[in-house]
Amino acid sequence: MGSTGSVSSWEEALLVAAIQYPVPVVSGPGDIQVNVDRICKAVAATKAGYPGLDLIVFPEYSTQGLNTAIWSYDEMLLSLDSPQVGQYRQACKEADVWGIFSIMEQDPEGGPPFNTAIIIDNKGEIALHYRKLQPWVPVEPWAPGNLGMPVCDGPKGSKLAVCICHDGMFPELAREAAYKGCNVYIRISGYSTQVNDQWIITNRTNAWQNLMYTVSVNLAGYDNVFYYFGEGTICNYDGNVIQQGHRNPWEIVTAELFPRLADKARENWALENNIFNLGCRAYVAKPGGEKANYLTWVRDLAEGKYKLPWDDKIKIRDGWKYYPNGGQYGPMPDKFKK
Repeated sequence: MGSTGSVSSWEEALLVAAIQYPVPVVSGPGDIQVNVDRICKAVAATKAGYPGLDLIVFPEYSTQGLNTAIWSYDEMLLSLDSPQVGQYRQACKEADVWGIFSIMEQDPEGGPPFNTAIIIDNKGEIALHYRKLQPWVPVEPWAPGNLGMPVCDGPKGSKLAVCICHDGMFPELAREAAYKGCNVYIRISGYSTQVNDQWIITNRTNAWQNLMYTVSVNLAGYDNVFYYFGEGTICNYDGNVIQQGHRNPWEIVTAELFPRLADKARENWALENNIFNLGCRAYVAKPGGEKANYLTWVRDLAEGKYKLPWDDKIKIRDGWKYYPNGGQYGPMPDKFKK
């Protein structure tokens, strides 16, 4: 168990617990309820062990697993109104703690499903609803998120945003959250060991480039196919690691964060104020700084013209062999209902 936090916290200290949930082996809809019950028990038990806990975070896919053969069928999906989400809300209310949970969400308009994260406050209300903006290609069949990068007020002066797994590899998304005021950026993931090093690097750079805390947690353990590395990482707003978890399932990685200090760094630092200096270049030579856009890709993306110089040579661009006709949605085939 890694911790720089206490079991208690004071009025400006945000006590966070990131749970390295054991990767669930899910073979059908019945296994979803098993995970929900375990997660709710973990909320209550963790709060009992850390009475001053403000925020508890669970990894991506901890609710519905990541069995690629069945994960996008209707029976495997939830909505914000599902009883299981209601259980999460009740668990947070009873424990008087904020929580972050992962669900695979059915599109209420009938389209492809979303990979979703929700932040629930200590009153049991949904404070933030996020849909993964960058599904992991070429594997994940989820629709691209359509809610942008929302930010919400959290406890102890925090401004919270959440991204999901592959989202964290895009510095643009962390910058978007910070641009909207986020000072505690949470990343929930279901990565296997192929990108272990890159996970830690990006958690640190997202913090430093935006002068914000990052709280990142991954599934842990073996699912008979891959090993998931855990290694919950909590980074200071200067990019240094405050606390680093190990590879243990059920490890609880905790730290005390001070959102007001991140805010003050943004207000008072100069050469280190990366997010400000991006839009106010060379203010020593030019009073007020240069504000005109100089980034070609920003202009092209805004105009719907984003295209790489090697675009015509890219081989993997429309899914992979497991999805030759795109993601499969609708009722689950009988062979998976056993």
